[in-house]
Amino acid sequence: MNKYILIGVIIIVIIAIIFVIQNNKNMQKVNSHTIRYVALGDSYTIGEGASEGESWPVLLVDHLQKEGIDIGLIANPSVTGWTTQDVIDKELPLYDRSNPTFATLLIGVNDWVQGVDKETFHNNLIVILDRMQQNLSQKQNLLLITIPDFSVTPTGKRYSNGRDIAVGISEFNEIIKEEGKKRNLHVVDIYPLSQKARTDPSLIAADELHPSAKQYALWEKEIYPMVKTYFK
Repeated sequence: MNKYILIGVIIIVIIAIIFVIQNNKNMQKVNSHTIRYVALGDSYTIGEGASEGESWPVLLVDHLQKEGIDIGLIANPSVTGWTTQDVIDKELPLYDRSNPTFATLLIGVNDWVQGVDKETFHNNLIVILDRMQQNLSQKQNLLLITIPDFSVTPTGKRYSNGRDIAVGISEFNEIIKEEGKKRNLHVVDIYPLSQKARTDPSLIAADELHPSAKQYALWEKEIYPMVKTYFK
């Protein structure tokens, strides 16, 4: 065998061994007793405008772990700009494979921005919630979060297309709340908190549209008490 081919084979084998070892290490961090948390959504869940470590799902897991709750953020496939249809097409397949035991959903702002009507949004939301609950052994281990009011940001009006942002987002939030009530799911309403950015620029990221790390931290403080009740 050519020595260069042999060296190449050895390198590939070494890389494969390292990958297996590393993968096993990652699996050991989440044992059979760990709460498997999956967060679905868009820019607000991935933490656009802040670092990954400043996103509210990461803060939430850190907070719960410090309180002695064995939980791991298994997946956060959220992507800036994605809609409910994107969640159905691209996030739910990963959700299914993740075998979650707890999940959160914050979605809808991009539906509204892109002109998706209320009926379509509602129908998509039903599809998402049905699928999410179907894959949870405890069907109630799903927390819904309302859409924040981005009309209070400096650049928010650029995405209004002449519509009233606050009214439109509020209508979508009512759908989220109604669907949550129908399914006996908890809903955390961050809409009022997001409106504080109208008078507090520190709650807005440098892009003048998304929440700042400070605002994400405030969301986590609202979300944490509700999540903790799931795992008493």
